[in-house]
Amino acid sequence: MALSDLIAVERNEEGIAAVLQTLRDAFGERFQTGHSIREQHGHTTTYLPNQMPDGVVFPESTEEVQQVVRACAAHRVPLIPFGTGTSLEGHVNAPGGGISLDTSRMNRILAVNAEDLDCTVEPGVTREDLNRHLRDTGLFFPIDPGANASLGGMAATRASGTNAVRYGTMRESVIALTAVMADGEVVTTASRAKKSAAGYDLTRLLVGSEGTLGVITSLTLRLHGIPQAISGGVCPFPTLEAACQAVIATIQMGIPVARIELVNALQMKAINLHSKLDYPESPCLFLEFHGSEAGVAEQADLFGMIAEEQGGGPFLWTSVAEERSKLWKARHDAYWASFTLRPGAKGLSTDVCVPISRLAECVAETEVDIAENGLVAPIVGHAGDGNFHTLVLMDPDDPAEIARVEGFVARLNMRAIAMGGTCTGEHGIGQGKAGFLRRELGHGVDIMRAIKQALDPQGILNPGKTITG
Repeated sequence: MALSDLIAVERNEEGIAAVLQTLRDAFGERFQTGHSIREQHGHTTTYLPNQMPDGVVFPESTEEVQQVVRACAAHRVPLIPFGTGTSLEGHVNAPGGGISLDTSRMNRILAVNAEDLDCTVEPGVTREDLNRHLRDTGLFFPIDPGANASLGGMAATRASGTNAVRYGTMRESVIALTAVMADGEVVTTASRAKKSAAGYDLTRLLVGSEGTLGVITSLTLRLHGIPQAISGGVCPFPTLEAACQAVIATIQMGIPVARIELVNALQMKAINLHSKLDYPESPCLFLEFHGSEAGVAEQADLFGMIAEEQGGGPFLWTSVAEERSKLWKARHDAYWASFTLRPGAKGLSTDVCVPISRLAECVAETEVDIAENGLVAPIVGHAGDGNFHTLVLMDPDDPAEIARVEGFVARLNMRAIAMGGTCTGEHGIGQGKAGFLRRELGHGVDIMRAIKQALDPQGILNPGKTITG
């Protein structure tokens, strides 16, 4: 995608110059304008062109976030919230320049309420930081998008991951937020009560808003007890259809599977090459079960019978922590493993989500599309949710190949939408998928635009993203 294809945001040179001086005076060394740090705060995790901000500020409190927002509002300058930069659809690019607000120094765990199974954290806390802190409490935070993302960024993009089939996504995990809105005012969206019928659900409005409605400054999150026992394993299948039918049967039988991940044959080949393993190079399911020792054994046995009915197996599972860690490290390394299939290539990672009854059909049609266009693109999926990812390996300097890749991604998005699904299960819209939101939601985009106009009339919060079509 060329820069000319992205939504244009007009630069406000005079306003930017004024804000740069204001923030330099207010934050000293915590405000940076060097080329390298600005480049790091543009988009770098896929092939979308990097669009740097004009400056990067590192606030340490809600009050300092207010100070930054008010300076940008006073001069109509774009403000782009930044967590760890692991988003995949251009969320942190600065198409009109402006200020990147890096929340990494807002990294305090403010409260852990073990009796209530919740905690309150600042947005710069990462999921791994939180789980290390919680280890001695017997609790954990289950949402795992793969990368060690910041919790503020995960809320902003409505992240999920491998555990979502049992524990849900960030939508279900965020109880309340505080955020600085575009006018510099602070809003608290809810209390810590487990349920409420008090007015509009502002928490859900901000979760998934991708930094376009407010800057998150604290989150209250739902926690879970660490399971007494965990078992996991890998099961090969003769076809994608058989693997997906096993997933459907597992869900319909009510087996409380914690993770059930689909990996196609090409991705298994990459995993074996990268991790020096010898799994069958056929469609496979990676699974994990949480519960009591007897419970996880029973769940694994039940799944083994389901797999056998679909011609799959053997299902090799273990409750030994070291063996499970090796298994899931191989799955989590699938992104990096894919590059063994085409050394030197760049990757475009994209995702869609469909009802699980259409998952096999959607993946199979996608594999045909990949083959017919001469692409190298392994597939992994959070099968229990009907969500799958394709990493297309390509030469970003070859315009013809880029055109083929972009055509493939467009067809994939429209295929999912036509099957009653979505163009993005968990990556978000950002810049990369802005052209597909209206095709999926129609007039709903106009409602979103009205909300954006009401809450951010100057359009300073992460402009050029999400509701652009």
